[in-house]
Amino acid sequence: MFRMKRVHVYQCEVDDIPGGTAAKLKALALAGAHLEYVHSERSATKSGAGELLVAPTQTKAEMDLVKSVDGMHEVQKPIVMRFEGDDKAGLGGRVTQSWEAAGINLHGLMMAVVNGKFVGYATFDSSDDANTAAVILADIGAKE
Repeated sequence: MFRMKRVHVYQCEVDDIPGGTAAKLKALALAGAHLEYVHSERSATKSGAGELLVAPTQTKAEMDLVKSVDGMHEVQKPIVMRFEGDDKAGLGGRVTQSWEAAGINLHGLMMAVVNGKFVGYATFDSSDDANTAAVILADIGAKE
């Protein structure tokens, strides 16, 4: 059985220098935020800048803590979904191939396995794609 849920993502700009991301993560830590997702990358359009995307645990208190940090704001796109379950050989391929067959173009994907369990974060361009992906994942999980 697999579980999939949407996570609330907050974004801010960071300086593209050593410690740029670390400074913002330190501010989040000092605010008391507990994060389940962190993604950082250089800006494709703005020299000297990057972006940091984070998702706090899904309580209102955690979301309020993240919003209290200077520059952090909730974003609606990309749609980030967390999925998890028991790992099996070839599972990542089966999931992504099923999503491809449904016409879903992934914005991004990260998957890892720890102690026989997998966890992944998939980013989608639309809520429709994310919802379709969730249904497909549930169908695969029922067959596993």
